[in-house]
Parts: sequence; C-alpha cells; structure tokens
Amino acid sequence: MSQADNQGGQGKPAATPDLKHLSLLWALPEHAAEISRLHAGSFDEGWDAGAVTRLLLNPGSVAMVASAGVPPVIGAFILAQVAADEAEILTVAVDPVWRRHGVAARLVEGVKRGAARGGAQALFLEVATGNAAAIALYRKAGFVESGRRKDYYAHPDGTREDALIMRCALKSS
Repeated sequence: MSQADNQGGQGKPAATPDLKHLSLLWALPEHAAEISRLHAGSFDEGWDAGAVTRLLLNPGSVAMVASAGVPPVIGAFILAQVAADEAEILTVAVDPVWRRHGVAARLVEGVKRGAARGGAQALFLEVATGNAAAIALYRKAGFVESGRRKDYYAHPDGTREDALIMRCALKSS
C-alpha cells in the first residue's frame, strides 16, 4: 500500500489505532468499499466494491472486519465461504499500520468459529509459497499443508508462484 493509500481524510498518514479496543464485526455490504480498498492495497489485483458486495451477499458467506478507533476505522477483513461441510478462506488483508498486532490471527479464529457454526468440518485456503508471514500465521492457527497448486499466482512481472493448499479441521459448535 502506498503512502497515499494509507492516509486519513485530512491527507495525514494514518496512525495505528489503539488495538487493545479492537472490535470484530460481521462484514456487511456497507463495508464493501473499505474491504475493496484494503484488498487493493494488499494484492496485485484488487477486488472492486461490487465484487465484494456479491461475495458478502452469498448465503454461504462468513466475513468479518476488524474495527478500532473513534470514529471507528476498518483496518482488516477476512472473507470465507461455506459449502456443505467445507469452508474456504478466500482472502484476508490487514492495513500495514495494523500488522504485527495479532489482528489477522483474531480474524482467522473468528472465521473458524463462524464456519463451524455454518456446518463446516474443515477450513481450506491457498497461500503463496513465498508468503512466509501468512504461512506462519496459518500454521499457528492449526492449518497444515494438504497440497500444492503449481504456478497458481501470476505476478505483474510475468513470474508465477505456487500456492500451498492448507487445511484446518474445525470443532463442531
């Protein structure tokens, strides 16, 4: 995310909010623009607000945002889908100034609970093999490698990267 993408409404760099008072909320369609902004700042090909809204309106959607500050600011999100007895994390992103504060871990745990309540017995995800921080986060959350997708991710420079498929067994609620 560039400096310009990470600025508040007054053109000042965003400050790290007091994350001791972090709230995890179910993501709603009215959060789509903020989710889209965070996604675009974290991935080579960001999702627009329309695509995010469609995902949020899907009956199998399990999605959360992390909010902090006064007025509340959304600084992270996670989107997942439940289908039958399986769920998949589609994407997760955390604003750079919110990283390294356990926000993503809390979102992953929230989605694990939500997916289990939705009937999922296992939660899957794909992660780039070069994303060591995310792989460590998922391993700590109980995910194990269950496969690999060769050349799954395409980068702007034309290179390709494998994806690890990771799985976490969920406890029934």
